[in-house]
This record gives sequence, C-alpha cells and structure tokens, in this order.
Amino acid sequence: MRTLMAVAVLAAAVMSPLVTAAEPALLTPKVLIAEPGAKPTHIQAQTLAARRYATFWSSGDPALAREALAADFMDRALPPGRPQGLAGPLAASKAFHGAVPDLQCEVQQMIVSGDRVVSHLRFTGHFTGTFNGVQGQGQAVNFIATDIYRIADGKIAENWHLEDNLTFLQQIGVIKP
Repeated sequence: MRTLMAVAVLAAAVMSPLVTAAEPALLTPKVLIAEPGAKPTHIQAQTLAARRYATFWSSGDPALAREALAADFMDRALPPGRPQGLAGPLAASKAFHGAVPDLQCEVQQMIVSGDRVVSHLRFTGHFTGTFNGVQGQGQAVNFIATDIYRIADGKIAENWHLEDNLTFLQQIGVIKP
C-alpha cells in the first residue's frame, strides 16, 4: 500500500505543469517509479523531457523533439542509415507517421534514477500508409519499445533504445510469422 501511495504522489508531481501554456498536453506515464528519497521536483524535471519525447512520437510534432532533445543529442542505438542527432528521430517519426498516420504512443511505465529515465512505451495504430514501398491495408499495429535516456540540463542527451520491430513488421505483413 505504501508503494502504491508513493507512486500516486509521484504521478501527481509529474503532472504538475512545468510546461509553457503554448505546449500541448504531454503524455503521462501509467506507472511512475522513482528511486527512494527522490524529491518530486527532481522527478518532475527529469521526466519532462521524456514526456515531451513520448508525445513527439505520438503526435509527430517536431517542436516537441526539439524541446526534448539536447543540441548534441546522441542516439546510442542508431539504426543503419539513420542520421545521428535530432535529424534521426525527425526522419524516423516522419516515416513512421507516413506508415501509421493514426499512431498513438502510451507510456506504460517510467523509471527515474539519478540522471536516467527509462520509458516503456506501447505504440498502436493502423497501417494505412506506406512503409518501404508496401501499401498498408488497415492492419492493426500494437508493439512495445523501451528507451533509456540520460538527462542533462533538462534535455535528453543520450538515448539507448530497443523497439519490437519484429512484431511491427509481422503485423504490417512485411515479414511472415
């Protein structure tokens, strides 16, 4: 019971506004776990960039990626062919939203410890666009991803990520199960 109360208190702290009035509503984690003794203001500051980044993936709004990522952002799990820095996520999001225009991202859980934030994400939508020359037929898309962010000065400086690409590719019919 004590743990659940701590999670509820921390979730309330994360949802407190640190965002500007012009910024859209940010995604909120379903479950928030923080190291013992972490102050709500620290948790709020550490999770803001992660919430902006998750909302960017859901909306495709490049302004949110620019707000979330440091000027010298490094993707430590860079897929082949993707540019390093801000250009990489912007290109990936554009391609992804082109394939799944109704893409939604949900933050299943977020873990905060020191300068690290781990986000466990679920992506859903329908493959109605095109992906690598394949035209979607409305197939449902539902897969997970996990990101480990290093936060510096309120922005994501580094990201280690793993997406369930096999499930995605099977769901859209590019790879047979």
